Amino acid sequence: MTSISIFWFRRDLRLADNAALYHALRGDYPILPLFIFDKNILDKLPKDDARVTFIYQTIEALKKELQQQGSDLLVKYGEPEKIWPEVLKEYEVKEVYTNHDYEPYARERDDNMAEFLTSEEIVFKTYKDQVIFEKNEILKADKTPYTVFTPFYKQWHAKLNDFYVKAYPTKKYFKNLLQTKHLLLPTLKEMGFEKSKLDFPKLSYKSKLDDYAKERDFPALDGTTHVGLHLRFGTLSIRKAVKDALEAKSNVWLSELAWREFYMTILWHFPYSAFDSFKKQYDKIKWRNNEDEFKAWREGNTGYPIVDAGMRQLNQTGWMHNRVRMIVGSFLTKHLLIDWRWGETYFAEKLLDYEMASNVGGWQWAAGSGNDAAPYFRVFNPELQTKKFDPKLEYIKKWVPEFGTKKYAQPIVEHTFARERVLKVFKEALSNS
Repeated sequence: MTSISIFWFRRDLRLADNAALYHALRGDYPILPLFIFDKNILDKLPKDDARVTFIYQTIEALKKELQQQGSDLLVKYGEPEKIWPEVLKEYEVKEVYTNHDYEPYARERDDNMAEFLTSEEIVFKTYKDQVIFEKNEILKADKTPYTVFTPFYKQWHAKLNDFYVKAYPTKKYFKNLLQTKHLLLPTLKEMGFEKSKLDFPKLSYKSKLDDYAKERDFPALDGTTHVGLHLRFGTLSIRKAVKDALEAKSNVWLSELAWREFYMTILWHFPYSAFDSFKKQYDKIKWRNNEDEFKAWREGNTGYPIVDAGMRQLNQTGWMHNRVRMIVGSFLTKHLLIDWRWGETYFAEKLLDYEMASNVGGWQWAAGSGNDAAPYFRVFNPELQTKKFDPKLEYIKKWVPEFGTKKYAQPIVEHTFARERVLKVFKEALSNS
């Protein structure tokens, strides 16, 4: 049996500019790429989950690319802790390479895998790939993590140079891929899923960068890059995205890419913040958590047109404009006094570009409980937000066609009343902490 190394794909679904794949291909053994459809994650998802379809289509494309090199991608379906012993029976594995992942489940999985592989005398090597800077690379002078974005970004930006955005030349070493016959791919149906009908954003963002700063806040314009899904699953390299931002001198987009890393750093250093308020005193807030109002918010029937437009866009497309994400987040937590975790969980189900660190960070920002959050007394006024960012009501009319007719819902809460109520509730909770 030939001795091999395995490269384990997870959130890095591309052959080009892939850190761990590059290091694997330069190692001592032929490389067999592996992808595991992880039941621990998949079992919690609806059967038509669009992200599973996106991953599946990407895996099909990767298999074709690898087959053109005389190699293939080994694809398994199950729990990684059960799959790996099976793989070790099939192949003589000497080393396993993969890229870091920073979410709580992934950290636990990788710790367990490292222990298991070491016990089998297999070398387990992991690399930084989905961010420019990770873990302890951007710290304050006293070696503690930043919890405010602006000073984090200053250091992030100051440290950035050509070295950090240089692509890994994986293609040069494709000859070191394991030559193998075609390997089977389980069908979506065999895994209990069906093909989603949603469309996926194309990777064509460069034309947006010149006007990004001017247009990104207006939801009626197609002014944002739609790269979230591609960064989430690694079909776009972060090094390429940052290099393109630098070349286009698109500083605003560059800072958005840095926000993503800031939230990942927060999640790494403060893993409790995935499930509890970053500012712990905010867990004392007495949320109303009215189920009927939560349903009206989810379905886009609150009587606040900008909020309803955003929720309907999310429900129909799996995406929502970023400015509107802030408005609907503020409305749920401040106007309705519904726990930010309810909103975070709903977004986690619906967003194609769902990324735990950014989603949790964004929701905690809206609620005031996050690390660099809007202060609790900042309550977005949906009418003023509409006047500012959708003045011609184009976005609203697209998603709420009954707006302006008798069919449209009455507001479920009055703005001034809601604002006074939330300030009182937050003040009480925070003054007792």
